[in-house]
Amino acid sequence: MMRKTKSCGVIVMRKQPQISFLLMLNSPNSKLIYDLPKGHTEFGEDELSCALRELSEETGIKSENLDLDNNFRYTETGQTRYKRFKGEKVEKTLVIFLAWLKHEVDLKLTEHSGYKWMDWNPPHDIQKTTINPLLAQLDRYLLI
Repeated sequence: MMRKTKSCGVIVMRKQPQISFLLMLNSPNSKLIYDLPKGHTEFGEDELSCALRELSEETGIKSENLDLDNNFRYTETGQTRYKRFKGEKVEKTLVIFLAWLKHEVDLKLTEHSGYKWMDWNPPHDIQKTTINPLLAQLDRYLLI
């Protein structure tokens, strides 16, 4: 039986100075990689608690700074090899929630080399496997 793992995060949107969303930056080997604030669930933790904990740990954004949209939920499941499990193939589920920033906050990064507020201007072509499908689903949702 294949091991299963779950990672949860939040796509943070803001309305000012224009509609935009937060992406985390990493630059290993001088290559720019965009990511979302997310991480693995801890024992006994539900998906939303995990997502908000990871957001706070990685950006300093606390849940009280957000308006959570309980009607949006992005999920993808796939197989990948995990270093933490000695290269074993695992089934990984990713769950992303949507939240709107209530007001400007100072970000306090702990795991990423930087961040970028990307203007909302669909369709987006940022990262094929996760971010593009997430943003496409979010675009369809926001048009409702």
